[in-house]
Amino acid sequence: MLDCAIIGGGPAGLTAGLYTTRGGLANVVMFEKGMPGGQITQSSEIENYPGVTGEITGMDLMIPWPEQCQKFGLKHDMVEVTRVSRNENGTFVIHKGDGKTQEAHSVIVCTGSTPRRAGFKGEDKFFGRGVSTCATCDGFFYKGKEVAVIGGGDTALEEALYLAKICAKVYLIHRRDTFRSAPNTVERVKSTANIELVLNSIPDEVYGDAMGVTGIRVIDKEGQSRDIAVPGVFTFVGNNVNNQVLMQEDGTSLCELNSAGEVIVDLSMRTSVEGLFAAGDIRIEAPKQVVCAAGDGAVAALKAISYVDEKLSH
Repeated sequence: MLDCAIIGGGPAGLTAGLYTTRGGLANVVMFEKGMPGGQITQSSEIENYPGVTGEITGMDLMIPWPEQCQKFGLKHDMVEVTRVSRNENGTFVIHKGDGKTQEAHSVIVCTGSTPRRAGFKGEDKFFGRGVSTCATCDGFFYKGKEVAVIGGGDTALEEALYLAKICAKVYLIHRRDTFRSAPNTVERVKSTANIELVLNSIPDEVYGDAMGVTGIRVIDKEGQSRDIAVPGVFTFVGNNVNNQVLMQEDGTSLCELNSAGEVIVDLSMRTSVEGLFAAGDIRIEAPKQVVCAAGDGAVAALKAISYVDEKLSH
């Protein structure tokens, strides 16, 4: 029986692991099917994490975190969790991808979110063959070439700036004429010579041949279409919440979710189910920033410690 099971190994999960183990819980396991670190490991540059003043990547930022957690006794089980259920006695069951189960007194779900597809023609067909959601992963393949970026939020603009450093030109396609990004980021984009803004336009179709993408067709608000010849298209149009582990066999959710599938929590990261906590991008109103996810993980961990201590004292 685990004192606490942590599902997910991003900033929220790792911080939860650090605080639960250092705070006195003896048997804590973090379930993460891949290498810990989360989505931020794909970021090309970190400039807004407190205390970080040099130029570092998301990978650089996250490398020391697992080692720090494991020093205090956090165990990492590199297996996928398919579902979390609850016994009648109030304990939780962790259902793993290898068919095995494990029980826990408390659970902190930190499974985050994944990039959303934009939904235009050809996106799925050419995904991985010119269509990407990770500039850091795939930008190098387009060094000295022209690429298109779709989106208008912080991620889209930051990745456009990253690509502008290595690509000949970046077409930034956005459905509006204003951006939902930080003003200084917007200013940097507008002042970057090799970024062309393609505003009030939506992607209609990505097309190509057997080798991959050769171009994208966009339509503006007047209905005029334009073909942009590029071998690479990067989409940054939001994220889908990874709440699958909370779904039960009867189709219901283990705890309350909102209409977007985000977990409803209070300020202590408590869900509607006692002993179950959610932290990071999976929760309602998540700012989707590393520092906020880490803070969530710390709060959830402290409350999990209190919950387990009180439960075991009875």
